[in-house]
Amino acid sequence: MPSLARRRLLHALAASPLAASPLALAPLGAARAQGTPWPNAPLKWIVAYPAGGGTDALARILGAALSRELGQPVVIDNRPGAATNIGADAAAKSPPDGLTLFSADNGTLVFNPALFARLPYDPAKDFRPVGLMARFPLVLAVKQDSRLRSAAELVEAAKREPGRIDYGSPGIGSPHHLTMARLARETGIQLNHIPYRGVAPAMNDLVAGRFEAAILDIPSGGAYLRDGRGARPLAVCGAARHPSLPDIPTVAEALGLANFQAAAWQGMVVPTRTPDAVVARLGAALGTALADAAVRERLGSTGIEPLPGGPAEFDALLKAERDVWVPLIRDLGITLD
Repeated sequence: MPSLARRRLLHALAASPLAASPLALAPLGAARAQGTPWPNAPLKWIVAYPAGGGTDALARILGAALSRELGQPVVIDNRPGAATNIGADAAAKSPPDGLTLFSADNGTLVFNPALFARLPYDPAKDFRPVGLMARFPLVLAVKQDSRLRSAAELVEAAKREPGRIDYGSPGIGSPHHLTMARLARETGIQLNHIPYRGVAPAMNDLVAGRFEAAILDIPSGGAYLRDGRGARPLAVCGAARHPSLPDIPTVAEALGLANFQAAAWQGMVVPTRTPDAVVARLGAALGTALADAAVRERLGSTGIEPLPGGPAEFDALLKAERDVWVPLIRDLGITLD
């Protein structure tokens, strides 16, 4: 028979409120897990571009800041290919636990639904926005020895010789391609598009003088644009002149296109069923990172502009972008199928 002390212990346990709780019947590990605050493991940040590019640099700079803020490592997972669809698909199918982040750009969320008849993910249903991150400014440029000295001269030459002026881009459906296609449409000119497989080969051929013009992003082409080695800037595609190119007019100034603005931009998204509290904490940490002076200095040194904004600002930007680019893509019949 049990000893008196053992009978007393069993009686006390039976009378305890904990004995009737489901938690008391659960394994100890499960009980601890229920009380563990998020994040309780390293975060994975999926980047749909190769290592070494501007998108990768942005994620690594912000990832280091998020790691300090959240107390967990942030591991970059590069999954390039298929116009960001490979990375987007992986992110969309990840568990909605807040441990998988994704760099979504205007290609992923705005262009691709119009460029492809079918996508492996649904940009409207599979993701929820955490916050905006950054903008990659775009610049209209020509090769260094071009006879064209201004954006107006480029337009005039293209009107004299429709379809004879070549321009290169990192690929069909890229912000660089679509920005030039929009510029051509709004000025009533015809240009000959030469698509490349990425920014680097297109940049190399522009510097080598193999085609006349291009839309360049400042993080990739800023050194060529500022130093005048290999490329000559004609107009900035943003709403205002760029600090690194103060003497270069905007497209609106150079060509009288008052509403013309274009940029490559990126924001952070997570799988759509990620809990509200997790998204809120992620958004706060992202906002803190973007406000950090050291982070802003590092981004600025690469030509990337911080673009703060929460889910509401993210949604507003998406609507405005879709209103401009989706009709353009469809009207021009641009496709990646």
